[in-house]
Amino acid sequence: MSYRGVYDRVRQGEARAWALEALSDAGVCAVRHPLGFVCLPLERDGGEGVCLHLWSDSLAHAESTTSQIHCHSWDLVSHVLYGQVRNVHAVVTDARSDATHRVFEVVSGSDGDRISPTPRTVRHDTGLVELFGPGDTYTLPAGRFHSSVVPEGGEAATIALGRGRTGSRDLSLGPLGAGPHHVSRQPLDARETALAVRLISAHLT
Repeated sequence: MSYRGVYDRVRQGEARAWALEALSDAGVCAVRHPLGFVCLPLERDGGEGVCLHLWSDSLAHAESTTSQIHCHSWDLVSHVLYGQVRNVHAVVTDARSDATHRVFEVVSGSDGDRISPTPRTVRHDTGLVELFGPGDTYTLPAGRFHSSVVPEGGEAATIALGRGRTGSRDLSLGPLGAGPHHVSRQPLDARETALAVRLISAHLT
């Protein structure tokens, strides 16, 4: 099903039904994302994509080499299937002598993420904090720094729909002195993938 088809089903109140249908596909795969969740990529067509994101302490997490504060090169539509997700906006200010972080560009490929430091150094403060629960849908435009936070020990899953925006970049805040590096995405094995599917399905049935 296309991005548009999934988006329409979410708007029509059929998000849970669509997720269960998607999870029944024997070809579903999952990877550990450096932002702390498990990602199940389900649809990809050019600059549009649909994934399921799962936060669960039942599965091992990947560790970020930068930080949880990032911005996308694509406009996000996120629908919470279950649990609670805080969308924490970051107010990022360019800084030199009092900088706390450097901005890194993240370029994703089939073999993982190439992470490169930029000349831009910044400091940041916490801005608007939005709390979303089951059935809520929120949007976030490309280029807006934020982090997605699930309460400690909490379980949550979302449908994430992304539509690329020309000229935008994936960015992350990281340590001032960190250099360029490559991060391989860690695929879940068959047992862990099956567990991820069961965890989401159990909350939706």
